[in-house]
Amino acid sequence: MAHVGVPRGTARKRRSVALLATGVLTIPVLAGCTSDSEGPTSVAVPQDIAPASRDRVTEGSTLTWAIDEVPATLNTFQADADSATTRITGALLPSLFPLDARGEPKLNPDYLESAKVIEREPKQVVLYKLNQQAVWSDGREIGAPDFVAQWRALSGKDSAFWTARNAGYERIEKIERGKDDLQVRVTFSKPYADWRSLFSPLYPKEVTGSPGTFNDSARATLKNTAGPFRLRSVNKDKGTVVLDRNPRWWGDEAKLESLVFRAVEPEDRTDALTEGTVDVADIGSATANSIALAARYRGGNGQPPAHGPGADITPAAALRSWALAHGSDEEAAETAQAAREKNREAVAVYAAEQKALKGFAVRKSLEPAYTQLALNGESGPLSDDRVRRAIARTLDRQELADTVLKPLGLPAKPPGSHLALAGQPGYKDGSGALGDRDTKEAKALLADAGWTVGGAVRKTEDTKAGSEAEKKADEKKKADEKKKAEEKKKAEEKGADKAEKAEKAEKDDKASREEGTYIVGDEKPGDRPAGDAEVTVQDKQPGGAPGAYAPAGTAAPAPAGVKDRLGKGGKPLTLRFVLPSGPGSQPLRTVGEKIVEMLDSIGISTQITKVDDDSYFKDHIASGDYDMALYSWPATAYPATDGRPIFAKPEPATDGSLLVEQNYTRVGSDHIDQLFDRAVSELDTDASRELLKQADARIWAAAGSIPLYQRPQLVAVDKKLANIGAFGFAAPRYEDIGFTGREAAGSPANRKK
Repeated sequence: MAHVGVPRGTARKRRSVALLATGVLTIPVLAGCTSDSEGPTSVAVPQDIAPASRDRVTEGSTLTWAIDEVPATLNTFQADADSATTRITGALLPSLFPLDARGEPKLNPDYLESAKVIEREPKQVVLYKLNQQAVWSDGREIGAPDFVAQWRALSGKDSAFWTARNAGYERIEKIERGKDDLQVRVTFSKPYADWRSLFSPLYPKEVTGSPGTFNDSARATLKNTAGPFRLRSVNKDKGTVVLDRNPRWWGDEAKLESLVFRAVEPEDRTDALTEGTVDVADIGSATANSIALAARYRGGNGQPPAHGPGADITPAAALRSWALAHGSDEEAAETAQAAREKNREAVAVYAAEQKALKGFAVRKSLEPAYTQLALNGESGPLSDDRVRRAIARTLDRQELADTVLKPLGLPAKPPGSHLALAGQPGYKDGSGALGDRDTKEAKALLADAGWTVGGAVRKTEDTKAGSEAEKKADEKKKADEKKKAEEKKKAEEKGADKAEKAEKAEKDDKASREEGTYIVGDEKPGDRPAGDAEVTVQDKQPGGAPGAYAPAGTAAPAPAGVKDRLGKGGKPLTLRFVLPSGPGSQPLRTVGEKIVEMLDSIGISTQITKVDDDSYFKDHIASGDYDMALYSWPATAYPATDGRPIFAKPEPATDGSLLVEQNYTRVGSDHIDQLFDRAVSELDTDASRELLKQADARIWAAAGSIPLYQRPQLVAVDKKLANIGAFGFAAPRYEDIGFTGREAAGSPANRKK
């Protein structure tokens, strides 16, 4: 299921050169700042796929799997490839090192006998030995020519190939045939730690051999494949992509006879499940709650429904309705009978829906992706790393994670790394480089940056600067107070009949001095939000009398809401928080509202701007039109390659703009770039991971990206299905997916076809 705020095609995109000569990033001392504990935080949430041995899975039948839309391309290396592209090609094309449940790449024996680095000096050489049985669907063996064609298409040397990413391929110097075409010898011009990321998926040379087939033909169809399934049809009008068994597949035969991917909008998933047009669908919490309610639904046998239409009808009300429907008043009886019939129809429809939803289970895990608060450091207050760090240290990340994950029954441990997630071998909590939540320290950082309480108050034009003006103001205030005290004393001496008037005058005069030169408004307290430029006296000082004036010539102080705000030079610290407005984005907005409350507690104002989901990322995040935003990055088994463009230091372009690659926070440093460059060239796995942990610590300290929580993964699955659901990190084994039990072929989606 696509999610708002997730960049499309983010994995291993082609990187542009990006180095920015800005001021040196101020960071705390990083030595020893990462957590040494890898206890509970390093344990991954297990996948939830209803595992079953192959002998328990029935042969045959069709499974229908919901996707957001028919993909624009079947070429995963193009810019508009999306999650549907990845899911479909995963069943069709070779993946040499699919990820396991811990997010670690593992050799796929269906395609490889072995693959390893056989030389490091003078240059890195990897030798692939291919499975002798591996063939394309046209019968040709998978071999060295396919590797060569893909390298040439993705190396970046031929601009005729329209490719979105070439990471790693540009480091290859040459590819040679070994003893035969089943041995492929790859020599690198520079060491490449993430060599396992290459050639997955592997396309046949018929696709990658020419720009025409690569750019155009592979968008709509794949005539030659090498997976447990082959492509039968793509029908954009019907919104379906249909796969069937590959008769030339040499591995375990697919249990399903066919696999249908059907386009269903996220908001339509509940209806699709109810109508039985899909067997599997990524869902949101609302649909998950509907399925949970259906499991508790009861009705019939004279019992009132547990929920839904008719659930609120008490026995007494039912008896009255029956009496009216069978009474002597014909008009009342007709009305009651019509109402009863309408209710019976509604109950019947709802009961049918509940019965359908009862056939589904919600399988849940944590998605291999994290949601972050992005702070745009290109300009304005957030260009100061002290302000960014102060915001980060104001956030209660645990509370935010609890908000999203606890209602779903999922662990809510905030991520401790930008480059790995809990359970992955390279994970280590590096958040200590930034520090724990500490609002006192946050205020100190802001004060050091010049943002202070009362700093938003503008000085009047006739106010003199410096201590002399302040001294004169104090003297004048004392003189005024002395004068008023004398006047009060005289009034009291005039007798009891004037005491009440004197007291009232004193109160009015005091209110005038405190509240300013403007007339007290008529609004009631709470009519205007705190911090509004037009906050009235009565908003903040109950009891002010309408029409009360301050002494002539007294300057009006700033409203209390502004007094309490942080500011500098008369300008309040206000940040523009851009959030998506669609119904599927409610979790992001809920988190955003909590962040606003947390920042408000230390005097930072926020202006929330809600925009259409479709334009949220393209027109705001990618373009830099925001101060704060929430969006997600997918996890990866290759952070040295995939993390580099996300955190690369931006480089000024000739037109004055910034080349940011995928670093939409515009925050980076030369040191971070250097650590990535060293890690991606380090062939010792432990040494490479250590360099990445150092890079992660500095990313935390830069405070451009604040990971908040790992995203929930909720999948509605027909209860009879096995080996499918919330996969977590792991790649699906499509050949093992299928129905269990005698009624497997009678799945709801099959009955609708």
